[in-house]
Amino acid sequence: MSGKKAASQKLLLIDGHSMAYRAFYALPVENFKSSSGQPTNAIYGFASMIINLLKEEKPTHIAVAFDVSRKTFRTEKFPEYKAQRASTPDEFRSQLSHINELITGFGIKYFGIEGFEADDIIATLAKAAEKKGFDVAICTGDRDSFQLVNEQTTVLYPKKGVTEMSRMTPDAVFEKYGLTPDQYPDFAALRGDPSDNLPSIPGVGEKTATKWIVDYGNLENLLKSASEIPGKVGESLRNNIEVVKLNRVLTHLLDDVEIPTDIDDLIWSGFDANSVNQLFDTLEIKALKERIKVLPQNGSTQEIVVKKATQIIKSSSDEIEKIIAKSTNPIAVSFEIIDGKLLNYSVAMDEENLYLATDNKIGKWISNPDIKKIVHGAKSAIKYLGLTGLHSDIEILAYLNNPGSRNLDLADLAQRLIGVSIEQDGLFVEFNPATASWIYEINKILFSELQEKKMEKLYQDLEIPTLVALAKLEMIGIGVDKAGLSKLSKNFASIVAEHTEGAYKAAGHEFNVASPKQLQVVLFDELKLPKTKKIKTGFTTDAESLEWLLNKTKHPILQHLMRIRETSKLQSTIDGLLNAIASDGRIHTTFQQTVAATGRLSSTEPNLQNIPVRTDEGREIRNCFIAQAPYEQLLTADYSQIEMRIMAHLSDDKGLIAAFETGEDLHSTVGAQVFGVKADEVDPEMRRTIKAMSYGLAYGLSAFGLAQQLDIDPTEAGELMSKYFERFGGIRDYLKTVVDVARQKGYTETILGRRRYLPDLNHDNRQRREIAERAALNAPIQGSAADIIKIALLKVNQGISDAKLKSRALLQVHDELIFEVMPGERDLLEGIVRDAMSRAFKLRVPLDVNIGFGTSWDAAAH
Repeated sequence: MSGKKAASQKLLLIDGHSMAYRAFYALPVENFKSSSGQPTNAIYGFASMIINLLKEEKPTHIAVAFDVSRKTFRTEKFPEYKAQRASTPDEFRSQLSHINELITGFGIKYFGIEGFEADDIIATLAKAAEKKGFDVAICTGDRDSFQLVNEQTTVLYPKKGVTEMSRMTPDAVFEKYGLTPDQYPDFAALRGDPSDNLPSIPGVGEKTATKWIVDYGNLENLLKSASEIPGKVGESLRNNIEVVKLNRVLTHLLDDVEIPTDIDDLIWSGFDANSVNQLFDTLEIKALKERIKVLPQNGSTQEIVVKKATQIIKSSSDEIEKIIAKSTNPIAVSFEIIDGKLLNYSVAMDEENLYLATDNKIGKWISNPDIKKIVHGAKSAIKYLGLTGLHSDIEILAYLNNPGSRNLDLADLAQRLIGVSIEQDGLFVEFNPATASWIYEINKILFSELQEKKMEKLYQDLEIPTLVALAKLEMIGIGVDKAGLSKLSKNFASIVAEHTEGAYKAAGHEFNVASPKQLQVVLFDELKLPKTKKIKTGFTTDAESLEWLLNKTKHPILQHLMRIRETSKLQSTIDGLLNAIASDGRIHTTFQQTVAATGRLSSTEPNLQNIPVRTDEGREIRNCFIAQAPYEQLLTADYSQIEMRIMAHLSDDKGLIAAFETGEDLHSTVGAQVFGVKADEVDPEMRRTIKAMSYGLAYGLSAFGLAQQLDIDPTEAGELMSKYFERFGGIRDYLKTVVDVARQKGYTETILGRRRYLPDLNHDNRQRREIAERAALNAPIQGSAADIIKIALLKVNQGISDAKLKSRALLQVHDELIFEVMPGERDLLEGIVRDAMSRAFKLRVPLDVNIGFGTSWDAAAH
């Protein structure tokens, strides 16, 4: 019996496991991790949900219910109950203790009772609250809870993720199912539930189940009249009456569970700011610290105030120009640029003033360097709109803070950092002017995080200027000899055809040389060659396996197959280049600044970083990249042994530093010390061994790896490494220290302080731990090389500008810079390039620069 309703008394009940699981699967775990590797997606989603519920529902009392184990009274009655569910993912399990800590910090009590499910606890608390006159809101992803709905109790059922809810009132339940809440468990018993492993009745779907319950009023009456129901469905019902009865027992929620609390004990009096903020700091969830500020703290009388959405003011581009002209602070701009054309844009002057352009014209402010702009993905605005005055790019900010993140899209950052999402209708996403406000807010969050990590100088002095420089390189492009590339493509096609015929002859019949399945049949079943490594689909036929087979058997088919693979790859590269030639006869690649975790650049559309340099055919491709009139030559410049020089600098190994200072061949000098001979007595085989070892150590090469690389016994390889370290103890000590320090800190650093987070350094899985250790060895070296080449590009560009030359930079590929040379500027440009690159960063050893000239990329090689 209900008592008299108390004024504004409302109990919010949350199904903890159900909603935490939904949060876990709604937000990609790879995008929500702390720098220590702790997954945070479920924590973030659960906290966002609580914040939203507190703001929207304004409860006076709250409780969260959890399942304790899978063993309940239901599994005793039906052992298969939920038995099909997969084991709890480790990434989810590791977040549960933090979710409990979060709930406590929010000042909320949580319960879990052995033998019962969270639904039963919720049903019991809801019934007790109703008796006291409370309104009840139940937040759960379990539809069985619809049986609890009445005039006092509403179920908040998630529509999308954990932030958008359907309000399931009696009318809403009837509208969706054509049934009352009391009838819902009868309907569920007939329908079954795959998520709980409850069997359904064959041939009986939701429509039939609904019709029967409506016609007969309830399940009891239906089962009494089962003999009257005609047809196959009637027979199916009669054959499964015991199943239906058991389903009805299992779907019924108990409302009399003994819970050690009273409803009055569940009163909510605000959150504990210290504990919640400390948890968010530990887990690096900074965005939520801003969002909880609207909630009352424990012991305060503050009311929940929901911040009003920023008002969008529609204005013409001319009006926006005048408004921007009055601003003295950086503005945030969101652009919609499709195929190089501006369709829409919006401008946020601050947190509150947001303007949407009613036309797609852009004012002079875009190219005014004094008007500072905050954007996401600035390169397209620089290339197509002439943007200058770039103050911040939040994509670069997010990348520096977490270089291992896979997704830096604005939609992802907005969801992760400020808890908003872009609505998408089917395949199309309509431009949302509020994105400019999001950019403004996200920039503050990310820059604050960057400052804490002491990387603001790296960001402002290197990464942002590099972004601008790369946009210009993309606009300029590089000239190509289209006829030369076409000829190469035909040549490679004929080589592929020739060796395909050779493979057919060696096999005795035609087959698809590109099909691993057919290749396995030919090699292992028909030709009876030794089996390679076992894989799911049989035996591997990758390049390494084919080379192993060739060395072992010398069978002619293997030479043909390897040549086909090698040449097909080159032909594919050339065809990609031909398709990428623009109307100006140049290729305009896209540089990726936020992909490689080490800080290195990559390129796409097309990828110019993977064109072979050490083969004759690769050089033929490079020969098709040319200087175009009025330019007469290309200049190529790269660093000599940059990674080994960085190794010398970081390790401070006196022997390696001395080897560089002699100016002689490094590997011969080092080889002389390791093998105990004079430098001129180091033969090619010794030099090859030392070179493999020196570079391999920077990549975490083991004695076994060195043995494979040099085709020697592992014991011999181990002895060689011991000799190496005897002579170069500083390198040995550095390699050990860098991993230990990274394991302690959770990250490595480059010479400019660029961080790479390696949470797997402390992983229980040995394989993952060893991969992280190799990355810890390599990241400071590769990352520092990336820092230096970026500095070099900027310094050379500045030198060209200061000297007022017309020569220009075209590409940055690995550790190489490529320039187009105007007639009469060769010597001056060479001096600028050599000086700028050699002085890019002061190492303990000199930075040696190699420079070459030629009419093509290959001809300019040095």
